[in-house]
Amino acid sequence: MTALTLSTAAAPGLRADAIVVGVAKGAKGPVVAPGAEAVDKAYDGRLAGVLETLGASGAEGEVTKLPAPGGFKAPLVVAVGLGAEPEKDAGYAPEALRRAAGVAARTLAGVKKAAVALPVADATDVAVIGEGLLLGAYAFDVYKDNGKDAKGPLGEAALLGAKPRDKEHKAALERAVAVSEELNRARDLINTPPNDLTPEAFAAVAQTAAKEHGLKVQVLDVKALEKGGYGGILGVGAGSVAGPRLVKLSYTSSKAKKHLAFVGKGITYDSGGISLKPAGHNETMKCDMSGAAAVFAAVVAAARLNLEVNVTGWLALAENMPSGSATRPGDVLRMYSGKTVEVLNTDAEGRLVLADALWAASQEKPDAVVDVATLTGAMMLALGSRTFGIMANDDAFRSAVHEAAEEVGEPAWPMPLPEHLRKGMDSPTADIANMGERMGSGLVAGLFLREFVGEGISWAHLDIAGPAFNEGGPFGYTPKGGTGTAVRTLVRLAELTAAGDLG
Repeated sequence: MTALTLSTAAAPGLRADAIVVGVAKGAKGPVVAPGAEAVDKAYDGRLAGVLETLGASGAEGEVTKLPAPGGFKAPLVVAVGLGAEPEKDAGYAPEALRRAAGVAARTLAGVKKAAVALPVADATDVAVIGEGLLLGAYAFDVYKDNGKDAKGPLGEAALLGAKPRDKEHKAALERAVAVSEELNRARDLINTPPNDLTPEAFAAVAQTAAKEHGLKVQVLDVKALEKGGYGGILGVGAGSVAGPRLVKLSYTSSKAKKHLAFVGKGITYDSGGISLKPAGHNETMKCDMSGAAAVFAAVVAAARLNLEVNVTGWLALAENMPSGSATRPGDVLRMYSGKTVEVLNTDAEGRLVLADALWAASQEKPDAVVDVATLTGAMMLALGSRTFGIMANDDAFRSAVHEAAEEVGEPAWPMPLPEHLRKGMDSPTADIANMGERMGSGLVAGLFLREFVGEGISWAHLDIAGPAFNEGGPFGYTPKGGTGTAVRTLVRLAELTAAGDLG
């Protein structure tokens, strides 16, 4: 992992392999961002002109490299685009800084040390730049033969303009490290091939983390699930030789006044079951446990940050496979809540495991429950590949979750739960069917889940099907593959709850 330090050193005399500066898109051309004054001075105040000559505009994601001026101990200057120049005295948006730092970290893969001279006006800037660097430096190469040509991540980044002795700056950096390291651990889980990350293996990772960070952990195996009557999780996992698990991971604070429950969909591989997915839709289905990975990472991060709130994570883990023992379309499952569900499509399995976990979480009567799942392709059609949908049983809570997501830089959008769509899940055989109307099917899934939330509990459902796995090229601080989306939103919700600012 890239090491982060705070430094008051001047850029010219700092021993590093590269100096990172920011450049914005101004009305008349590129503009050098604050933090790079010493570098600009070494170019006789003409750094913006030099960059423009080299083709730079300051657009977001743009990278321009040029030799460092004489007298600098670093041989290279790397200018990263920040996007449009903010209005006077407005300052740069946190997400612009986070993304620029991520681009810089990816560009400098294999470099031992970089001096980062991006704009630092306060502790918030320290935090977002730190996050961007650590998330942008991420690489998953466990399964590659790392020979002589392997670059590895950026080794160290010194944040210039920050204050090493300032308590707020130090705390901001520590938070960035804790959250980013756990988010990157979620990415590792998502990227791990399903032959290695079975439900049992995922549960073992949670047990190891629990020992490391002083968390309580309980793992229900097949026998315990059968004894408890978890028909949804068992039904989904029935077709696989890798049995399902339900993991309860608990962080408690002696000063807590509130309790949050996070529930994650953990389908370690989703073939669709008997309702087999068509060719071309199976290759990335190792990512169907992204919700559980996000929940796992958020609970561990809450522990590392010593938040004054109790946080319980529920990981509903199963592998959805077709076999002679698999659940069939038309089968009826009796859920942990006692309700019966007619399974019309075995590829609508995520809602089945979540239903059991939501009901289990509800029995502890938390102040709020948030579930996270790569649940429906319909949400991708509605919101694209970078935005997740938020549904809730309470408008105020949905708004609070949306605001938290936007605050940490995770694009999200509030979605409704239209009551008229509920009738489509009426079943002549069971209490409810796991499918309803095709149009609005992402909302139908949310309505299904609402049936399994305890009365009087605020609940939100995050459908992260779009942004959970990036099949395109990397951008900003987002890599190709598992992204770890929703981790930062969950952590922020925990922080707000601890501070008494969330309901």
